[in-house]
Amino acid sequence: MILGVLAFLGGMLTIFSPCILPVLPFVFARAQQPFLRSALPLLAGMSLTFAGVATLAAVGGSWAVHINQFGRIAALAMLTIFAIALLSRHTADWIARPFISFGNRLIERTAALDSTSEVAQSLVIGVATGLLWAPCAGPILGLVLTGAAISGPNAHTTLLLFAYAAGAAASLALALFAGGRIFVALKRGLGAGEWIRRSLGAAVLVSVVAIALGWDSGVLTRLSLASTARLEQTLISSVTARTSPATSLKIMAPLAALPIEGQLPSLAGATSWLNSPPLTPEALHGKVVVIDFWTYSCINCLRSLPYVKQWREKYKRDGLVVIGVHAPEFAFEKDPDNVRRAVRDLGISYPVALDNDYAIWRGFGNQYWPAHYFIDAMGNIRGHHFGEGDYEESEQVIRQLLSEAGAKNLPPAGASISQVSGIQAPADDTDIRSPETYIGYARAEHFSSIPGVVPDQPAAYTVPDGLALNHWGLRGTWIIGKEKAMLVHAPGAIVFKFHARDSHLVLGPGANREPVHFRVTLDGAAPGSNHGVDVDADGIGVIREQRLCQLIRQTNDVHDQVLTIEFLDDGVQAYAFTFG
Repeated sequence: MILGVLAFLGGMLTIFSPCILPVLPFVFARAQQPFLRSALPLLAGMSLTFAGVATLAAVGGSWAVHINQFGRIAALAMLTIFAIALLSRHTADWIARPFISFGNRLIERTAALDSTSEVAQSLVIGVATGLLWAPCAGPILGLVLTGAAISGPNAHTTLLLFAYAAGAAASLALALFAGGRIFVALKRGLGAGEWIRRSLGAAVLVSVVAIALGWDSGVLTRLSLASTARLEQTLISSVTARTSPATSLKIMAPLAALPIEGQLPSLAGATSWLNSPPLTPEALHGKVVVIDFWTYSCINCLRSLPYVKQWREKYKRDGLVVIGVHAPEFAFEKDPDNVRRAVRDLGISYPVALDNDYAIWRGFGNQYWPAHYFIDAMGNIRGHHFGEGDYEESEQVIRQLLSEAGAKNLPPAGASISQVSGIQAPADDTDIRSPETYIGYARAEHFSSIPGVVPDQPAAYTVPDGLALNHWGLRGTWIIGKEKAMLVHAPGAIVFKFHARDSHLVLGPGANREPVHFRVTLDGAAPGSNHGVDVDADGIGVIREQRLCQLIRQTNDVHDQVLTIEFLDDGVQAYAFTFG
């Protein structure tokens, strides 16, 4: 939805392209004629032609990009040409010249049509306008098309292109109604428009260099730990939410009547794959597939993981394929090395697609971690489940789809999970009164430190006495960013009053990646037998990489308690608390 709105606005802004000006007099000439016989056919012809040219470019670009590595080189060359066109009016005019020449000839011939063919005349002028509009918007539209070529043509791409075309048509409609006054205003605004075009061109060239040198998946990924993923993540977070046991959502049809919910979307948007070469819906035809959306610092994902692994091991000989789609929530989860280490440590041997750009996520219309989608042997989505739990029902769906595909003598149903401990042990849903709580100011709640949040700047914080339940604070000198807080100088602490059996915190070392030692206390005392797997009975722990740490696993009666994590080294980064 948000991307569609942005595409629409981008289409509207293309009217400020200088080479559109020669087209507008033909448009204004029809401003005083009846809307249904003149303006409407013109706008329809323009939109259809514009979207058609763009779709052909996206399909052709996708074919080229996905042949092999030469496609990546071709995409970079396309981006370079678009960037130069943004920087240079002369280059933009040269690229547009063949289209403009053809469109002008079409308009001249159309002008000679009999006046009784007003609808046909307007429609053909609209087609010509679309041909002219596409190359005029080319430097900006080209960026959209290159992204479509990399992620592959699909319904989402087509809708975005039509939204872009609709925006261009809307600006044209405004020009029709406003007439010559718009024409004069556009001329006055060309100077500012040129500077915007040139700035965008320079930014695109920098991006081309970064991609060509591999910085997009290496150095830039590490630099992004501070903030570069936040804009896109803010958009994703505005329409999605990580599930918790209290908000787990399930939609599962009765087994006797599993509906067809859609087709398995493209997997081409994955930025890379682990444990497998890239997979496609075509290659998976004939297999029953389980898609598991997860991210490695998500406690709900980790607790469901043993069941996903068991489904794969139990039914892989019967034709089941499990694919983990790793869709990151925090910037550090976009680092392939971090995900690779997590996959190894968690014992995941099935294919994992890294969905750093949320392309697969959007293809499914997904909104939750974890989310399981069940696909039959014909490539149809036949069921889905959001959040933890209902593992027996999910297994029955898998068994039904395998039976439909012809599998015989399936293993006995039922969980055969060995004793699960540590972070992956099931939560105690009967006595949780503390919600997931983010440390970064973008989503932080109940922050109680004095002087309050000082965004993106070092500040000395103190924690008041008598915290209310689920209120928390920082002690020491910290920098609070959008998605995390970083300790500037040790010692420092995080204090949280919570009510749950388990307490977890997503932590990571500083930019120097040096280990960070910490000490955990409950109501001022060492946790003893209530310690989590990442600390000992004295509350001592160490963090060496960004991940979810289990601080507390209570064996006594659960009640309101104050958890304090004191950090003994500089630079620690804290992201979010979860409870269970």
